[in-house]
Amino acid sequence: MKNNENNIYGWKEVLHSGKRNIRAYTMVIALLGIWIILGLLTKGTFFLPRNLSMLVRQTSITGILALGMLLVVITGNIDMSVGSAMGLLGGVAACCQVWYEMGLVPTILIVIAGGLLIGCWNGLWVAYMKVPAFIVTLGGYLAFRGVLIGLTKSVTIAPMSDAFKAMGQGYLPMWMGWAAAVFLCLYCIYSVLSERKARMKYHFPVPSAGVILVKCAGIDALILLFMFVMSRYQGVPIPVAVLLVFAGIFTFITKRTQFGRMIYAIGCSKETAELAGINTKRVLFLVYMIMGAMSGIAGIILTARLNAGTASAGEMAEMDAIASCVIGGASLAGGAGSIPASLIGALVMVSLDNGMSLLNTESFWQYIVKGLILIVAVFVDITTKKRAD
Repeated sequence: MKNNENNIYGWKEVLHSGKRNIRAYTMVIALLGIWIILGLLTKGTFFLPRNLSMLVRQTSITGILALGMLLVVITGNIDMSVGSAMGLLGGVAACCQVWYEMGLVPTILIVIAGGLLIGCWNGLWVAYMKVPAFIVTLGGYLAFRGVLIGLTKSVTIAPMSDAFKAMGQGYLPMWMGWAAAVFLCLYCIYSVLSERKARMKYHFPVPSAGVILVKCAGIDALILLFMFVMSRYQGVPIPVAVLLVFAGIFTFITKRTQFGRMIYAIGCSKETAELAGINTKRVLFLVYMIMGAMSGIAGIILTARLNAGTASAGEMAEMDAIASCVIGGASLAGGAGSIPASLIGALVMVSLDNGMSLLNTESFWQYIVKGLILIVAVFVDITTKKRAD
């Protein structure tokens, strides 16, 4: 191992790492390209603080669904029912608020409990009854939508209480947003340094101190820039704060826990995972329960944002969630995907919706563009896997 002391893993290592992660860099470049094009076409309207605040607020719902969907996709499965589940659970929240005049906390607990039940239903059929996930969740896509229509009688249920509306329309106090930004900056520095220390402990290649410094400075600059832009309007939207909290939790789960490693192991090879002693049925069951809970949280934010529960809520949301994961580099074959990349994928999808809405583009073009992007993302995934093999 003495030779690696002479070969300090500095900028050369970063370049090699960049080649290995070309998909991630391409995705970020594509996002920046989309933003520049939309900025030019809208004559700068896209970059106004108010629109950027709306953009990240819209991203929160797709992003929350994408977090749960990513775990499902990593295992090599799919969930086509999340849009209908989100709409149904949002409708339940509206009923609790309007019909039964429940408070914020009881409403949230009931909706999350309903999401866990939906997750149990899907997980039971997929994990233990061994029915293909596509069939189970496609059935759920139809059944949950039918229950929502029956529950609401196809009428709008409104309005919500002020406390509930704040979940979708409110903002964090400015001081709290800046405090959270500073905390995130410090935590990112700690996380990068601790990861480097852990790699050195096991004699893995590590970047030089200069590269670490540039990486930390870049991440912290992005965090502070985000907070600065948000502060130019009304601050950080509460739904975005909720998304960031769950993103941190899911990142910890996937990177630092045994449960996260088991999810990736199942996606790489279910048979091998079982031979290694992993209870694949229980893991799949828990993954679908998590997906159900995230559908409930997304349903709460959607209903709060609209200040109403409707029979059409959540339509096509499952496609945006799946596309976010795939655009973010998750493989539909399982075993690959990351939380930050999936959130960037969600931002890509929402940016297209937002930009085309600013341009008054007819809705059918939005479906066409997003469909083509999904096809290209899957093609890139297949091509990348073939080259790797």
